[in-house]
Parts: sequence; C-alpha cells; structure tokens
Amino acid sequence: MNYILLSLLLLASLWAKESDFSLIIDKPYDNELFDITQDYDRHISAVGFSNNYKNSSARNNIEYSNPFDYLASLSNKYGSKINFIKIDDNANILLDKTLNVPMFHTAVSVLKTPSNGYFVGGYTQDGSLIVLKLDANANVIFNKSFGTKNYDKMNTLISLRDGGVLAIGSSVSSRFTNDDLYKNGLGGNDIYITKFSATGEELWSRKYGTEYDDIGIDAVEANDGSIIVLSTTKNNSYKDISLMRITENGNKIWLKNYEFKTTTTPHKIIRLQENNFLVSLSQKNSVHKNQIRLLKFDLHNNLLIDKNISTTYASGLKDIKEYANGDLMGVGFVKDTYNNDGLVMVLSSELKLICQEHFGGESYDIFNSVSILHNSQSAVSGIYTSQNSQESNMWIAKLNRDCTMAQLPLKSIDIYEELTKLFQEEIDANKLLIKKDLSIEFIDYSLYFKLSKYKLSKTQKEFLNRFQKKLIPFLYSIKNEISVLEINGQTSSEWGNANFSDTYVNNANLSIYRAYSTLSYIFKAQDAQTQKWLTKVLKGSGSSYSQRVMLGELENREKSRRVSFKIILNTQAKSLVNSL
Repeated sequence: MNYILLSLLLLASLWAKESDFSLIIDKPYDNELFDITQDYDRHISAVGFSNNYKNSSARNNIEYSNPFDYLASLSNKYGSKINFIKIDDNANILLDKTLNVPMFHTAVSVLKTPSNGYFVGGYTQDGSLIVLKLDANANVIFNKSFGTKNYDKMNTLISLRDGGVLAIGSSVSSRFTNDDLYKNGLGGNDIYITKFSATGEELWSRKYGTEYDDIGIDAVEANDGSIIVLSTTKNNSYKDISLMRITENGNKIWLKNYEFKTTTTPHKIIRLQENNFLVSLSQKNSVHKNQIRLLKFDLHNNLLIDKNISTTYASGLKDIKEYANGDLMGVGFVKDTYNNDGLVMVLSSELKLICQEHFGGESYDIFNSVSILHNSQSAVSGIYTSQNSQESNMWIAKLNRDCTMAQLPLKSIDIYEELTKLFQEEIDANKLLIKKDLSIEFIDYSLYFKLSKYKLSKTQKEFLNRFQKKLIPFLYSIKNEISVLEINGQTSSEWGNANFSDTYVNNANLSIYRAYSTLSYIFKAQDAQTQKWLTKVLKGSGSSYSQRVMLGELENREKSRRVSFKIILNTQAKSLVNSL
C-alpha cells in the first residue's frame, strides 16, 4: 500500500511539472500569427505580423531635403512587419525574425519549398500584394510586389505541384486607363488571382467576378492541374458562396453559386485524398449565431455531403486538414457573450464529430491555421490575449488527435531533479549517486560484487528490491519520454594469471553476467503490464573493465565490480541519431 501511495505521489509530482505545449509570444502592441507549417527537420514555423513603433528621437536626427519624405516618415511611424517564428519540440524559439517590407500590413501564408525554405504571401497597407521566397533561415531570396494601381488584398497563397505558387485575393476595380488588367473591372471588388513560377516569375494575373463585390477566399489544385477557387459575393445584405474551376492558365471551366438566405462566410477549401473537395463555412442560424457548415463535392461540381454542425455557442472552422486515414482536424473559434476561445474539432471522413475542445483565457483567443505533423499531432497558430490586456499576442500550440493539448516533453534536468527527490534517502546514506546525465551509480561497498562473482548477494537483492520499487514505477509514469533503461555490468581489470586477451574477454563475459543477473531480478519483480513495457526499453550490456574506477593512477578494484544504470530519453535518442 505504501508503494502504491508513493507511485501516486510521484505521478502527481510529475503532472505538476508538465505543462501544455502552448507558446505565447508577447510583444509590444497587437501581434498575430496567420499560418503555420512543419519543416523537414521537424521544427515548426509560423508567420504573421508584429507592430513596431518608431522612435521619434531617431527621426529627429535626420535632415530631409524633400518634404514628401518627411511626411512619409511621420505616416509610417507606427506599422506592421512580417514576423517569422521557428520553434523546436520543446517550444524553444529558434528564430524570431522581422522582415522589413515597406508599408507592410499582413502575412497570410507560409509554404514550404523543396530546399527547406519558404514562400510567404501577404499585402501592404497601400494595397500592394507581396510574395517572398526565403531560405531555411528566413533570409529573403526574392521579394515580388505586384497588383493593380488600386487597393488589392491577398487572402491566401497556395503551392502548386510545379513548384510555383498561386495568390488568391481581391482587387478594387481599376479606373486607370493605362491599367492593362480589366481596365474597368467587373464590379466594386473582383476576385484576383496571380500565378508565379518557382523562381518568382509572374506567369499570369486574372480577375473574375460579377457586378457586385467578389472576393477570392481560398483555392486548391486538383490532381489534373486545374484549380478550384472558393469565393464570396456580397449582394445587398447577404453573401453568396461561389465555387469556380479554372485551368492551370486561368481559363474558367465551370462556376457554381450557392445562394444562402442568411449571412455565410467561407473559410477554407481542401482537396481530400479521395480526390474530392471540402469547404468550411460559417453560417448564422435563426438566432444569428455562427454555426459550422461543411460542403463536400467532386471535381465535376456534384455536391456529395452538406453537413451542419450545431454548437452551443457561435463557432467556425477557419482551417481544416486531413489525416492519413481520412479523418479531419479543424480549428477556428468559439464565441459566447463574454469570451472568444480557440476551437479544435476532429471529424470522421463522413463528417461526423469525433471530439471537440476549446482553449484560451478570459479574453479574445482564436486559432487561425493548423498543420498536421509527422506524428499525427497538430501545430496551430493564432491569437492569444492575456487577461486584463487589450493587446493580442502571437500563439503557437500543439494538439493531440483526441482534441487535447499536447504536453511539453520532460527535459533531462526535470527528471534528474525528480530522481534526486525520489532517492534522497539513499543519496544521504551514500548508497548511490545520480548524475545529471541520468546515470545511477551504486557507491556502497556492500552493493559491489565479489571478485569473479556475478550472482546477487542477499544484501544486493534487498537493496535492489527497494530500488526497483521506486525507480520502475517512476519511469513507467513517464514512459512516453523513455527510450532506453540500460543496466551495464562492469569489472575490475584482473583475471588470475591469464594473458591480456583472455583477461579482457573473460571480464567482458563476467560483466554481461552481472548485468543479466540484475536485469532478470528487476524484470521478474514487475507485473505483466510493466514487463510488457520493459521489453521495449530495458537493455543489458557489459563493459568488461573499460569503465573501472580509478583513484589517480591506481585502480579501486572493489568499486569497479559493479552495475550501473543509465536512462536515455527519446529526445536524447533523436539527438544521437541526428549527430551520426
């Protein structure tokens, strides 16, 4: 009973140390992350904006010969900059970089390139569109500014199979006679699409739309190279949703309008593994609360599923991604009268709800994007607003497939501290020593082996019995962090009158037997469930006399005849592999 209580106390201690994989990046003024991706080295990268207030004293030291330059310096005193963030598996920030683009407003997309770099898309305050290509360290390779002479806005940037990208957004109708692109426009706002090659060459730009305000929201490339575009048309007080299929050169193949009698907002379109498509919408219900609506259709414009997901509070899925088995993870927002939280949902391939959860504080929080990671967890980015604050912060979190928040992996120093607390009595009694590399050495003379012996003595068994009843439940409670528990047998360097070769080989055999006798004693003391886990992590090894204990140039033969333990964490194992 005492050992069961001890195990529960250990678990409670560890849980208190574990923390959510939720990184809040707090900078002055409002900040936000709009898109997120996983790098080829398994790190996570996200883009958004951070605001910067220019120091007026620095400006006062500059003499302006042109009054327009002076006025421009005043108007750009406070502005947004592209913010690029890269983090590792422990939520440590590896890169926090602002990209200096004049008059920049918002970065909306980040895409991976084959060279482990990035495409970033966004738009400026004055209505110019921007596509940047970055290297792996977020250094700018090229910066393309494009658009019409009126106000343009990019909503997303998508990657194409030929290595290029497609920018989707909107453009105010041009009234300039020298603007070659639809001189008079189609309406107040038009769908605006531009295609770039992998090297940054602008291949074509097209406008689409009606006499009303049309906005390009998102797009996705089909398997045949054609493109499905999601857009919205504002007609009086309602918004109609449009799906359009165009060729890779921008020529229209078909167009379908969905007319809704209530306010509807489109968010995302994705291509499914089955080569059909899914659209995420928010639609106001009879009491004017946003609810989630999902449309599934095929390449030929046939509606396959029209699914409404009713929630207690107003909600919407701003981004959605597909798992390998066809399930889907969507993220977005859920809003009640006083609070706004980030929303996560997992749905089956038939769009049936599997789980949902809300995350955030007591203010305005939202998930803007999701990227499914290699291990089926998901990285999400968005906004987090601290309590009693009016400024939004950049937010990166990692979620599990069951809609729970992932936990930060325990670090070696955390486990070392827990082991030290656990074995404080044995440490104080000089029975054992725990090192920060998570190795455990027995230092009491009664725990060493006699010359040439490998079978456990009564004293050794009694100590190992107490030792394993503490160590094994502790390791099992953090089993997801454990890669290897190694028991290493060691010897002193003598072996009667044997020659050098036989001395080493005989001691190697003896060290293995010492490890085996200790391993088997500990293993047989466990229940079936723990034994099953130990078969995955427990390792016995022998070092002969290669790690004998030396006092200066003299060998302490008694202390050399021992076994030691080494705990290797999953993060350590990955580092070892990466260093090879």
